[in-house]
Amino acid sequence: MWSPTTWSSRAPQNHRAGRPRGGLPHAGDPGIGGKLLPGAPGIGDPYYPFYGNGGYDVSHYDLRLQYQPATDELAGTATILAKTTQDLSRFNLDFLLDVSEIRVNGAKATFATSGQHELEITPKTPLPKGTPITVVVRYSGVPSTKTAYGFNTWHRTPDGAVAADEPESAWWWFPSNDHPSDKATYDVSVAVPNGTQAISNGTLQSTSSQLGWTRYNWRQNKPQATYLATLALGKFDITTSTSDGGVPVVNAYSKDLGDNDGSARASVERTGEIVDWLSGYFGPYPFSTAGGYVPNTTTGYALETQTRVYYSPRQFANGANTSVVVHELAHQWYGDDVSLKGWKDIWINEGFARYAQWLWSEHEGEGTTQQLADYVYASHPADDSFWTIAPGDPGPEDQFELPVYDRGRWPFRRCATRSVTMRSSPF
Repeated sequence: MWSPTTWSSRAPQNHRAGRPRGGLPHAGDPGIGGKLLPGAPGIGDPYYPFYGNGGYDVSHYDLRLQYQPATDELAGTATILAKTTQDLSRFNLDFLLDVSEIRVNGAKATFATSGQHELEITPKTPLPKGTPITVVVRYSGVPSTKTAYGFNTWHRTPDGAVAADEPESAWWWFPSNDHPSDKATYDVSVAVPNGTQAISNGTLQSTSSQLGWTRYNWRQNKPQATYLATLALGKFDITTSTSDGGVPVVNAYSKDLGDNDGSARASVERTGEIVDWLSGYFGPYPFSTAGGYVPNTTTGYALETQTRVYYSPRQFANGANTSVVVHELAHQWYGDDVSLKGWKDIWINEGFARYAQWLWSEHEGEGTTQQLADYVYASHPADDSFWTIAPGDPGPEDQFELPVYDRGRWPFRRCATRSVTMRSSPF
């Protein structure tokens, strides 16, 4: 992820006083004296104690949605395939919209809400460890009216909306086990009024139109973290191509980008070239398609949403910006394919992506990696706060700050230098 001013994902929202702090929620136990207990309302991440949930592992999300851009009304049915990892009397999903019905393995379940974003589900019969479960959730609501911990990450645009944020985005459009350690495949089917388009991750399988609505069917066939799932709803110009290496590329641009339209296209349309170039360093591209989209949002950041990168138009306000394209595409290897186990390890994601930008600068003749490393080092005096944040454990309030990115990439520069030295050594 890349932000043009503060390096924070959603400044100033990155510093959220309302976020949960303190100890981890009590993990669900297999049972005491034969009694089944509920799964934990958190997956066990000390940075975000109530993100994700315990007691099950998701393998697939099937989302069938309908969206009305004029009113921001979203209605849908989520079918979630999972398997229990402990005996369960109850389990949670992370979600904010209004739920009308839930079924577990075909039977109606009771449900309630708790905390900021917890949806508590009690199946008709308890679920032993190792049970495959199919959870069907019917829901509706206006995402832009929902908040948790005092913020909202559903971004309205003049002609629709965008779901793209980190570390949380899913709560506003589908129920999930919202933590990167529980990845799954996705089918996302979205009906929008004719003339509006729906963009999501993966491959567009088909479209169909009837009764004034057009349905777009997207498929992500590789495991994907929930925060990397994206949805863009609006009026787009969609381009398609194939890289020299054979990777299909799908890009989309809002039709009202104004003066930023040319620079956005001059940057994002190089996606195929950059994917092939990165493959020379990181190995074969890990997914079946690549691309990005530029909606007319007021945010400032870009985000590595899997196979379909989100770019704010502000990224291109000063002209073409291939460096941000390199950063987000490098994340497809490190951050998307290779994912976090816990949020404190964010430096690995961002360090790789920032180092890729140095490599691209060297490729473009705009400074070697060594020159750029020396420049960054010299830019921060010894008493600069740049040196006080620990990249390997920055804390949730500082995980998207500059030291995590720039100090996070130095180990990769050091490893590359040592690798060259060892290859040239007679020993």
